[in-house]
Amino acid sequence: MDLLLVAVVLGLVEGITEFLPVSSTGHLILAGHLLGFEGPRAATFEIFIQIGAILAVVVLERRRFRGLLRPSMEAGFSGLRGCALLAVTTAPALAAGYFLHGTIKERLFSPLPVVSALFAGGIVILLVEAFRPEARIRDIDSLGWGQAVFIGLCQCLALWPGVSRSGATIVGGLLCGLDRRAAVTYSFLAAVPTMIAATAYDLFESRGALHAGDAVPFALGCAVSFAAAWAAVRSFVALLGRTTLRPFAWYRLVAAPILYLLLR
Repeated sequence: MDLLLVAVVLGLVEGITEFLPVSSTGHLILAGHLLGFEGPRAATFEIFIQIGAILAVVVLERRRFRGLLRPSMEAGFSGLRGCALLAVTTAPALAAGYFLHGTIKERLFSPLPVVSALFAGGIVILLVEAFRPEARIRDIDSLGWGQAVFIGLCQCLALWPGVSRSGATIVGGLLCGLDRRAAVTYSFLAAVPTMIAATAYDLFESRGALHAGDAVPFALGCAVSFAAAWAAVRSFVALLGRTTLRPFAWYRLVAAPILYLLLR
């Protein structure tokens, strides 16, 4: 398939799925497999287009990110306190990813592990929606250190492709008393430092797979990812005002066996 068309398709997949609880990495691995776009070059492309999704959430949540630049430790999610909360949430996944990077790439970045995680994640979301504790925190300005640590530990589960980073952090937020909107908002914000660190590390590790001729398709994929992520995030937030996370859980449960049959 023409590389520019592949760039558009994968950019759409990345942008639409990155901040939804359905696993962008898992969908990219499966889409690349179905398109026949695999190997070191494909892996580098899948990493690079995450930049577009990162920029989309930074622009959409620019007020919150500007607030983090204030040099204060005042209450709420801003200034040094907000930065420290994000650091506490980000650190566990960065440490686990650093030490387990090779094992994860070798054993989990293939269709069957991804499909298994996709299915299991759907069950977990249904269970959490049914039995989660009553929401006590309705705005991330009320987020505490304990919640930030717990969400960070949950984020480590997303190192398994198919689990979903956003799904893990949203579920972690719900389990420690955040309402859906607060859990989703914090998931968006926590994604940025984690994705920047992971993307920078992976791009450095795979720098040998980059060639000058890749500039145009890589830039196109990044632009498509930005636009798709922008639309997906706005739609997701609006949807949460009317429903639960259950539709995403059922999507995962239906998609997993279909993808398994396609990839056998």
